[in-house]
This record gives sequence, structure tokens and C-alpha cells, in this order.
Amino acid sequence: MLAAQFMALLDVFIVNVAVPTIGSELHATGAGMQLVVAGYSIAYAVLLITGARLGDLLGHRRVHLAGLALFTAASLACGLSRGTGELIAFRLVQGAGAAVMIPQVLSLIQRHFTGEARARALGAYSAVVATGAAAGQVLGGVLVSADLFGTGWRPVFLVNVPVGLVLLAVGHRVLPRDAPGAVERSRGLDLPGLVLLGAAVSLLTVPLVLGQEEGWPLWSWLSLGAAAILFTLFCLYESRLARRGGAPLISPRVLRHPGMGLAVFRLLAVMAVNAGFLFTLTLHVQGGLGYSALRAGLTFAPTAVVFGLVGLTWRAWPTALQGVLIPFGFAIAAVSVAGVGAVLKGGGDGGFWLYVAFAGMGTGLALGFSPTLTRALATVRPEDAADASGLLATVAQLGQLIGVAAFGTLFLNRLESLGAPGAYTSADALLMCTYALAATATSGAVSGLVRRRR
Repeated sequence: MLAAQFMALLDVFIVNVAVPTIGSELHATGAGMQLVVAGYSIAYAVLLITGARLGDLLGHRRVHLAGLALFTAASLACGLSRGTGELIAFRLVQGAGAAVMIPQVLSLIQRHFTGEARARALGAYSAVVATGAAAGQVLGGVLVSADLFGTGWRPVFLVNVPVGLVLLAVGHRVLPRDAPGAVERSRGLDLPGLVLLGAAVSLLTVPLVLGQEEGWPLWSWLSLGAAAILFTLFCLYESRLARRGGAPLISPRVLRHPGMGLAVFRLLAVMAVNAGFLFTLTLHVQGGLGYSALRAGLTFAPTAVVFGLVGLTWRAWPTALQGVLIPFGFAIAAVSVAGVGAVLKGGGDGGFWLYVAFAGMGTGLALGFSPTLTRALATVRPEDAADASGLLATVAQLGQLIGVAAFGTLFLNRLESLGAPGAYTSADALLMCTYALAATATSGAVSGLVRRRR
């Protein structure tokens, strides 16, 4: 199960360092490159809660293996894609497979492990989540730079195929079957809510990605307005369904839980900063500075490694610091991301101070993410735990999606306005993005301070 979890996490990050090569070989536009990255997150974010419900309805083992099969097949299709449109479409399918597969991992752990065994299983789960980002960046660089048999970027997707086939074979043998009566059929899928949320996310994402390239035509503004209307309708529908005793996609009762609204905002902010930082910096170091995919992947490793280490150890930090970890983390992230832009200003490589800023980013993002997620889940009622987990996981994916779309568009728009491409102009575009990223991180820090004053 954890191998499948690791593979799905890799695919969130492994594509980052392959994007410039994909853009070059497939002649993709800036919007196309953004959708290659964001398409996975769109499907994953929208379908994640539905994937968890399917596990309740049909059995976690069966649904996990079905999602794994879909993910593996979509990975093969991505690796064989002949154009940007095909690749984006199959990335959506790949994200759907992950959304069906991944929610079953925690459910299976909770159902089949108890006591100390469950603690060890959850510890291993946390380690996989913490190291997935680092491994994805480095492995993506290795595979693209190796150019196996002249296949360029394709192995970043094709590597999933043999792994997925092995996991399917082993999973059929070792995953425990659902005991009679274990499958819960009391909650439906909330298909109307799914349609409303999916349409709203799509109408928000498409103009953010394509608007800059098309010159922000009227349809892009109409789409953003329609997204706001559909989000409102979604909230109204979910509230009405909950009052009637139904099973809404996102329970209003969970959203009203003390501190949950603040946790949602913080997770959106931290994941948007993380995704926007990785995407725009990848475009700069490979497109502006001319780094190879391998060097780019290794460049990001300090951020991801420190993120993992801090995420695993923050509970052991001094008690006096625990109350301010989250706003402190956002503040560190704001200073560090601004520092990245400053040391790369003018087209240089940043030297030693760049890695100091990267380590600060890893520390700040981890402190903004891990304590927020853990504390939000620790305070909800047991009967709301599954809905809260699904809500926060969906919010995290939406944050990544917004980060790639918004900050990627800002970077590409600034780069285009500066004219001739090069290290200097790319660094200037990155500097503007780092200021915007720092402002977003600062909003997370301020939200924590406001909460403390209350």
C-alpha cells in the first residue's frame, strides 16, 4: 500500500523537472506546460472524497486495486502520448486513478492494524509522505537526463508501469479481503455535489492557465465569474443536503468546527506557495540558467529533504515553541522565498546563500503544513474524522493547483513582457513571483497571529 502511495506522490513532483523538456519536444505552450502539471491535481482534488466514498461502498481492497490499475494504464498512455493535448488528457485520468487509489491506504491501515502495529504503520506512512517530494524531484532529473533509448521525458511516466504491475500482482495476493459486513453502504456518492465542484474548479483553472496567453478575452472573465457562482451553489447544495440528512461531499458541520476554517486557509496558502515556487523556479533554472534536468532536480533536493525532516520531528521541538510554530513557519517561508529571488537576481546561480534560502523554504513550508494538518484532525469528533481528512486532503490539492496556475501565469506573463529570453529576464520574472509568493506566505503568518490574539 505504501509503495502505491509513494508512486502517486512521485507523480506530483517528478513531472516538475521534466516540464521544460516536455515543452521543447512537444512544442507545448506555457499554458500547455501548466496543464500538464495541473491536470493531475485537478482530477485528484475533485475526485478524492468520492474515491474515499467508493471504498466505503465497494470495499477498500477492491477499490484500491482498481485505482492502481487505472493509474498504471494512464501512466503508460502518458508515456506514449504524441502531443500536448493527449498528455493533458491522460494526466487527468492518472489523477483520477490516484484519487481512487490513495484514500484506501489510510482506511486499510485503520481497519487491519491495531495498537503498536498501527503506530508503526502510520509512522511509515508519514515517512513516505515526507520523502515523496524529494525523491520525485531527484528521480525526475535522473530519468530525463539519462534519456534512456532516446525517449527523453517519457520514462518519468513509464517508470510507473512495471512498478504498478508488480504492485497489482502482489496486492491481489496479500491485501486482506473485506470481511462480510465491513463494507458500509449508508452513504452515497453525492454526484450532484461532485459535478458542481468539478465544474467550478475547471471554470476557475482554465482561465487562470489560458487567460494570459489569449490576452484575457471576455470569456476568461465570464468563466471566473461562473466559477464563483458555482462555488456558491455548491456550498448551498451541500448545506441543504446535510439538513435533509444526506451525505454531502464536504460536510458543513466539519467546516463549522472550531479552527477548521483557519486550517483550510493555511493549507491553501502553504500548498499554493510550495507548488508555485517549485514550478516557477524549475522554469527559471532550466529555461533561464540552462541547467540540465538532473541538476535542476538536485537543486531542489535541500528544500524537499528539510521539509521531510522537519515534518517528522516538529513534535519533539521545545514545548515553548509549539504554540507559535505555524505563524513562525509561514514567516520563515516568506523571508526565504524572497531571499531566493534576491540571490538569483541578475541571472546568477545564487551560490551558497541560495541553499540557505532553500533550507529555510523547507523549514517554513513544513511548519506551515504538518502542524496545521495534524492539529486540525486531532480536534474533530471521531465520526467526522473521515470527512475532515477528505476535506483537508482536497484543499491541499486545490492549493497546489492554484499555485501552479496563478504563479505560473505571473511568471510567464512577466517573461513575455520583458522581450528577449535569457538568464537576466528570467531572473526578473522570478523575482516578481517570489515577491508574490512571499506575500502569500505572509498572509498565512498573519492569520496565525490573529488567531492567537483571539
